[in-house]
Amino acid sequence: TPSPPTQGAEGQLVGIGASAGFAAGPAVLYQLAPLEAVEHQVDNLEAELDRLQTAIKTAKREIQALHTQAKTQLGAEKAAIFEAHRLFLEDPSLVDAAQALIHSRQINAEAAWHQTIADMADSYRQLDDKVFQARAVDVEDVGQRVLKLLMGRQPKAVNLTEPSILVASDLTPSDTAQLDPAQVLGICTELGTNTSHTAILAKALGIPAVVGLGPDFALLAQEKTVALNGQTGEVWLDPDPEKLRDIQTRRDTWLAEQQAARQAGQKPAITQDGLQIEVVANIGGVNDAKLALENGAEGVGLLRTEFLYLDRASTPTEDEQLEIYQAIAEVMGSRPLIIRTLDIGGDKPLPYLNLEAEANPFLGWRGIRICLDWPDMFKTQLRAILRASPGHQIKIMFPMVATLSELQAAKTIVAEVQDELRQAGIPFDEAMEIGIMIEVPSAVALADRLAAEVDFFSIGTNDLSQYTMASDRTNAKVAALADTFQPAILRLIQQTIETAHQAGKWVGVCGEFAADPLATPILLGFGLDEFSTSSPAIPKVKQAISQLTTTQAKAMAEAVLNLDSAQAVREYIAQELGSL
Repeated sequence: TPSPPTQGAEGQLVGIGASAGFAAGPAVLYQLAPLEAVEHQVDNLEAELDRLQTAIKTAKREIQALHTQAKTQLGAEKAAIFEAHRLFLEDPSLVDAAQALIHSRQINAEAAWHQTIADMADSYRQLDDKVFQARAVDVEDVGQRVLKLLMGRQPKAVNLTEPSILVASDLTPSDTAQLDPAQVLGICTELGTNTSHTAILAKALGIPAVVGLGPDFALLAQEKTVALNGQTGEVWLDPDPEKLRDIQTRRDTWLAEQQAARQAGQKPAITQDGLQIEVVANIGGVNDAKLALENGAEGVGLLRTEFLYLDRASTPTEDEQLEIYQAIAEVMGSRPLIIRTLDIGGDKPLPYLNLEAEANPFLGWRGIRICLDWPDMFKTQLRAILRASPGHQIKIMFPMVATLSELQAAKTIVAEVQDELRQAGIPFDEAMEIGIMIEVPSAVALADRLAAEVDFFSIGTNDLSQYTMASDRTNAKVAALADTFQPAILRLIQQTIETAHQAGKWVGVCGEFAADPLATPILLGFGLDEFSTSSPAIPKVKQAISQLTTTQAKAMAEAVLNLDSAQAVREYIAQELGSL
């Protein structure tokens, strides 16, 4: 556990280093007093219940949009924070408690909701587990979002007129995810820990941060010059010219290292012994496609199409989808573009599909299962993808395939759509590749049979990990089990790649694991053909590949299969990379 904040030499504070890096600039105080609800009696209880339901529904949509944005900018693992936020609002006990207060005390929705959230946050804070205590901030973040909607308040954005150090009592994950790293040079907060969601997001955005400054935080006045070291947790108030020069020099070195990684992104990823590896992007829209190329993507390994179906009253038409697919294909030119068909379930409900809330949506009706049960909707998407394909290197990928019959049924529908297009004289790429996500353990067990039916596999390590380890990534008590560095998961990845290669098929990884530099030698050693990551991670993955030989990677990959734990795997790889 981090040591408590202390005051160092005069003008120096020490908090908890939460996101590495150096920064210096004018302090800007971001003071956002939480909204307080005023309680009053109401006559029309039904109207209050309706208002609460409407606000919760809108909040879910806002969080979904934030989740999509964070997934693109920061990767799926960091974005899962907002998936957890949405799941808070799905929790019947939370909504029931607020509704019960409206009924029993005949009070307004704002007051009932405010009281319910305060009780839930307090119950988290009273737990012994530090991880659960930190979740109180997430509960309050979600609570304030709904309260703002009930009270008709506009969310206040962080607006800086010049690059500055952002100083706040605390920042919610929602605030942090929307910060602009070009304007926010660094972050200092009174509260928080280095494992909080806010710290995780600051790290992902590359913004140096010191949290948990405690009472000394009050010394950070507006306009004062502040310098910080996000590694050690040191903060200097009005540093003397020598200290300022020192911090600025260290910042320049730190930025130069990041720039070197970005430049690596613009070159191909070639191992020391001359093997070129494809590094592509996971994206969720047209702007993401542009960002991917700026970061050095050699194509798209996963286009999530859910964004087309969200925040609307009916399914998107064929022409609406075609327009988006064509726009992304134009950005990509002749580079590969893998489009994953719709992947939704009870945890990502669409109002017009009447998906029932399920006790366990991750094991429920989702992915390819829904598409096969709704063939008209599936065909509309397939027609749009096929029509966008001439002159581009578009490939189709099916999610959540668990059986051979599901894959064969999906391929039959593709063949039907192709026949319809041929008869109508509408051109499409006759040689378009079809692949599947490997994310259900049964697909690994069937890899030889499935490989005979497809052109490629893409391993979704996030879901493969949680399904194999029977642990929910959004449940803090068991999330550590769903760690892709677990030797059991590594064996499944190795088995999948080996089986596909025996059948002459190529394999990619599109889960968060592909973006971790500690995973690079393992995946390279297993013979992975394609790394697909969030755009910001592309440069560091290319850099990691270019520093290894295939022989070194194979030796490391073989060794980790016999280790006992995820922790042991991480330590071994870090040690081996350090000695190269």
